[in-house]
Amino acid sequence: MERIFDTPWRSTNHLRRLLSWPYIRLMFKLHGISWGHGWRIFGMPIIQRHRRSVIELGSPIELRSWVSSNPLAPYHPVVLSTRKAGSIIKIGNGAGLTGVTIVADEWIEIGHRVLLGANTVITDTDFHPLDPWQRQQDTRNGQHKPVIIENDVFVGMNSLILKGVTVGAGSVIGAGSVVTRDVPPGVIFAGNPATFVRNVDQRK
Repeated sequence: MERIFDTPWRSTNHLRRLLSWPYIRLMFKLHGISWGHGWRIFGMPIIQRHRRSVIELGSPIELRSWVSSNPLAPYHPVVLSTRKAGSIIKIGNGAGLTGVTIVADEWIEIGHRVLLGANTVITDTDFHPLDPWQRQQDTRNGQHKPVIIENDVFVGMNSLILKGVTVGAGSVIGAGSVVTRDVPPGVIFAGNPATFVRNVDQRK
């Protein structure tokens, strides 16, 4: 009872989550995504799943789409988008996403216990070709390359992780960073473009 009185917004969010559960579960089913054990879904994500693609979410998982569900107030719902036949999004057990956008032309894999801060964007594609002539031929044919985020990574809010990047296990991406190259395990990267700051374990 003390927690209810001290943080009433949490109780309101959980009550709202439970009331919306039947609708959200039905929508996941209609989008062809199997419901997992222990999911906590605060608001219906935007799901744009190509019917011949794969979106797999671990158990448990937490997706926060309502503005009121996090004090950092996500700008929009979680977005899960597979743009082509054969595209893959896989998210591991114990992951948490707040207003995160994930767009896969090819393959994006996120490990276990990964925390993705509010309004983070992860994409494996440039969306559009850089060359003007190529854009005239096919405006959607941007270069793409898989993104892998390994276990126990924490990505700060408003970060952007681009195609071809691997973020090593246990690493931290500072808020507002733009990650354009691989990040080794157990380090902190930050900035635009993101660069090494220090090891997570300061004894190293």
